Amino acid sequence: MRVLIVGGSLGGLFTANILHRIGCEVRLCERVPGTLAGRGAGIATHPELFEALRRSGVTSDLEVGVHVPGRIALGRDGGVIGRYDFPQVLTAWGRLQTLLTEALPAGCYLAGKELKTIEQERGVVHAGFGDGTRLSAELLVGADGLRSTTRGLLAPKPAPAYAGYAAWRGLVEEAELSRPTREAIFNHLAFCLIPGEQMLGYPVAGADDSLAIGARRYNFVWYRPAEDSTVLRRLLTDDSGRHHPEGIPPHLVSRRAITDMRADAERLLAPQFAEVTRLATQPFLQPIMDFCAERLAFGRVALLGDAAFVARPHVGMGVTKAGGDAMALADALKAHPGDLPRALAAYESARLRVGRFIVEHGRNLGAPLTPVHHSDAERALAKTNATPDFVMRTAAVAPALPF
Repeated sequence: MRVLIVGGSLGGLFTANILHRIGCEVRLCERVPGTLAGRGAGIATHPELFEALRRSGVTSDLEVGVHVPGRIALGRDGGVIGRYDFPQVLTAWGRLQTLLTEALPAGCYLAGKELKTIEQERGVVHAGFGDGTRLSAELLVGADGLRSTTRGLLAPKPAPAYAGYAAWRGLVEEAELSRPTREAIFNHLAFCLIPGEQMLGYPVAGADDSLAIGARRYNFVWYRPAEDSTVLRRLLTDDSGRHHPEGIPPHLVSRRAITDMRADAERLLAPQFAEVTRLATQPFLQPIMDFCAERLAFGRVALLGDAAFVARPHVGMGVTKAGGDAMALADALKAHPGDLPRALAAYESARLRVGRFIVEHGRNLGAPLTPVHHSDAERALAKTNATPDFVMRTAAVAPALPF
């Protein structure tokens, strides 16, 4: 089977590798010219992610990330107010991108391919691209993220919904951190909780995917309320006055926004995290979104990864879910050889349940950060889920599926 995959980030890379290894002829189409190296930040790993890497052909003995023994919570004064033993491997987008790209079959990655049209006829789907080319296959997979062009061409509604808060994210070189800060937080997944906000950080691979001590990086995520029409709009406006409603590129985040964020960190956070925000060379913003697709299969087209479901980052499963989607699609194709409609129906049935559950789980974990609560039950949930013990035990921990 010929398969076109739209989107060259991790979901697309998982799909291309896994489908190639069950015998499909894959072509991976990414709209950005060149490579995507250097994009994204930290990622928590889970057993399902390692299974997806194995099925992608990534050698099992390769080091994926940094091992930490557990989690800590810091008070405003920087003292430890809670501990939770939870060994985990924490990695970076760039590290996984390198491993998955190296596993790809030669010549299948096509850069500079911006999807414009999708046409289907009996037995084939045609994709038209901005450079004037047209490619055909038996299956097209939309793995092109939150603002999926594939989804927009087939089912433009519903649209992703803003959760009412945003995340400041950034990376700091391990060698630049002061010794007290390194000793206090670097070897753990660390949290600092303040009312309505949450800061966390953890070690990841450094430049050139280095995992050597002293050459790694520290990744941080600071969730903060940001009202849509005022605060968020200001944060998504660059120094020239241009507004970026679908997300501001990291290098365009305004100097004033960064200065204000760092001043707030000095005032509100544990000193270790204030230092981290101060040292980050290019902090960037991520508006937190929820999205659930109503369908995953459209004739000979399937949606996958963030094109299908977007859960809040507290779940720490965005990349894992994309890998799970790719494995489920491959399993459905193998279970129904020669019957694509039946295979895609099986894929859709299985992954709709998983995606909806993970999105709802993310909403529950994010309840303490959601600015507006509409019922006593929502307010009670927000209070319960705001304690250091709850956050340390649930953030970036794969939930047990109830089915």
